[in-house]
Amino acid sequence: MSPTARPRTRMTGVQRRLQLIDISRHLFSMRGVDGTTIEEIARAAGVSKPVVYEHFGSKEALYMEVVTNEYRELLHRITESLSGEEDSSRVLLEKAALAMLTYIEECTEGFRILVRDAPPSQPEGTYSTLLTKVTEQVEHILADEFTHRGFSAEDGSIYAQMLVGMVAMTAQWWLDARHPDKRTVAAHVVNLAWYGLTGLRKEPGLRDGQTEHLGEGTAQN
Repeated sequence: MSPTARPRTRMTGVQRRLQLIDISRHLFSMRGVDGTTIEEIARAAGVSKPVVYEHFGSKEALYMEVVTNEYRELLHRITESLSGEEDSSRVLLEKAALAMLTYIEECTEGFRILVRDAPPSQPEGTYSTLLTKVTEQVEHILADEFTHRGFSAEDGSIYAQMLVGMVAMTAQWWLDARHPDKRTVAAHVVNLAWYGLTGLRKEPGLRDGQTEHLGEGTAQN
């Protein structure tokens, strides 16, 4: 060893496992589970194939763990955004849309995996299942809003499907578009959801406590 060379630091089992998950997430997001091999994962991590098998048992099990981690992270973010008891229904919708878009911004590779394909042996970890759970939460929020306005609370389930579907499809489009910025996209989603086509505002903004960005900075109630 040369005088300037540093000995390689040996990873703990936990560190190695997290490294393999991070590398796999990157490869799975680019090539999918079928297009990625254990050999590629091992080579990228600088280990032998048996090390990968020692931690996960199989490529499918490794993929399942990556999907499950991303599923839980996104569900946690959206659930947390919908938990504000003092927030109005509109603000909760804003927060949920922003939570989805922020996750895409910060965890792009994870979202690509969720919307591309999920392990058939783990249906609980699929994107569609996640949306179902979110829809159930939105349904409760809309039921209260509908009751307050004198509408049928049962109709909340229909509108919950519409709202979540609209946010989900917009999020998948924004995954690659990334323009305009996430706050502007969220404002337009809420604009359509809250006012409907006949009541659309020309310059929508959010009401989440930050100054609304409308046109040249003018605020709108």
